[in-house]
Amino acid sequence: QVQLVESGGGPVQTGGSLRLSCAASGLAFNMYAMGWFRQAPGKEREFVAGISGSDGNTDYADSMKGRFTISRDTAKNTVYLQMNSLKPEDTAVYYCAASWTGVVRTQSSLYQYWGQGTQVTVSS
Repeated sequence: QVQLVESGGGPVQTGGSLRLSCAASGLAFNMYAMGWFRQAPGKEREFVAGISGSDGNTDYADSMKGRFTISRDTAKNTVYLQMNSLKPEDTAVYYCAASWTGVVRTQSSLYQYWGQGTQVTVSS
């Protein structure tokens, strides 16, 4: 049974930082591309960042470039999202997802497994 468990969300002030973690189990972690998505109230789920399964290539949504960093620790089957210079518009539920394609995809429909989400709230 595949499980993705996110942690690390919470309240933070504008300009602050948070590091989200996603612990994966029940899948061949190195074979999967991992992605972070987010969904704010009343908005569609959007791609945040992704990292490929084999060579560690990364991709980011334009508004996150330079502020967010995705990484993975294959020994711990964990993917991280370091978020710096947070803004109120970053407030959302952040989801971890796994794609068997192994390649970073920005479309949520190409991810087969999802975590339960972790809330990030940025106050001004």
